Amino acid sequence: VQLQAYGGGLVQAGGSLRLSCVASGRTFSNYAMGWFRQAPGKEREFVFSISGSGANTYGPDSVKGRFTISRDNAKNTVYLQMNSLKAEDTAVYYCAASAIWRSYRTGVQNYHYWGQGTQVTVSS
Repeated sequence: VQLQAYGGGLVQAGGSLRLSCVASGRTFSNYAMGWFRQAPGKEREFVFSISGSGANTYGPDSVKGRFTISRDNAKNTVYLQMNSLKAEDTAVYYCAASAIWRSYRTGVQNYHYWGQGTQVTVSS
């Protein structure tokens, strides 16, 4: 699976961005998709995930209520809608694919295919 993430940019605190990740190469609906982020000097951390059908999603409390994940299998695309952005959301955001979805599979080792990342910068 090849993944291409885009949609990052510079936004003021309290603003919104929508990230997109387009997949190619395999049957998209067979893969759970996840978003991760990595801030400078920090480890890559899980943000949100969605099952192949889109019926199940999981995100930690730090982003729940502000971020929403969705997917359009007809377009081979997964989205991350980010609202009420904070300075601490600044990071490079990566999309990733996994053959298995479980809410507890939040580690980078659970995902086998990765996009190149898109920078999100939130100014305070």
